[in-house]
Amino acid sequence: MKIRKGDEVIVIAGKDKGKTGKVLRVDPRRERVVVEGANLITKNIKADAQRAGKESGRVTVEAPLHVSNVALVEDGKPVRAGYRFNDDGTKVRISRRSGKEI
Repeated sequence: MKIRKGDEVIVIAGKDKGKTGKVLRVDPRRERVVVEGANLITKNIKADAQRAGKESGRVTVEAPLHVSNVALVEDGKPVRAGYRFNDDGTKVRISRRSGKEI
């Protein structure tokens, strides 16, 4: 998967199309990412002894998005990512649009 935690991405499909945010979590097995401020859902959380001191009631959280519905951002536009090997043999991600390292 070419998108990692901490990357700046834009949502390119779905109800939040056009929103940008930082990747909070990545689940490579399910091919899902959680983007800050996108795909918000409301969960009902019960108060119990184990969650003492934590928030209960209706809580808004980010739900996972499929990785195909997000793209990396460069200058406010979506870009595809590729790979290149440096002269010293290290593998780095590059922007397909500009060729710069991501």
